[in-house]
Amino acid sequence: MNGQPAQPVIDTHVILRDGDKILFSQRGGPYGHGRWHMPSGKLDRGEPLPVGAARELLEETGITVDPRDLRLVQVVHHRQDDEVERIGFFFEAIEWEGQPINREPDKCLALTWFTVHELPDDIIEYPQAGLLGYLTGNSLLQEHAWQ
Repeated sequence: MNGQPAQPVIDTHVILRDGDKILFSQRGGPYGHGRWHMPSGKLDRGEPLPVGAARELLEETGITVDPRDLRLVQVVHHRQDDEVERIGFFFEAIEWEGQPINREPDKCLALTWFTVHELPDDIIEYPQAGLLGYLTGNSLLQEHAWQ
């Protein structure tokens, strides 16, 4: 440890459920191209976590959720590489409105519902850690890629 304060990137992830189905986004950008994750994005400076999560969900999918209807279900502390660490806050949308549409086709190849019993094989590892922590209910905090 070098005694320097951490400056992690803060991410929000939204688990949008319809019964036993969860909405996934297929990455179209260079990071994780073609792989799956839940709607997510970086928190803006001065933005409360649930507000940022609701904004990202709307920007990516057109789904509207009141930030008060987002329940924190998981936190992941992720070591991306030697220089970058991230803290991801995973929210479950309790109430929401609309039908998902791909509002960022330059960044997203597809939006698809998968059941919790048949998740896609190629979920990006960092969001997968949060999703599996949520589904198993073992712990609110997951540490990923710190070994």
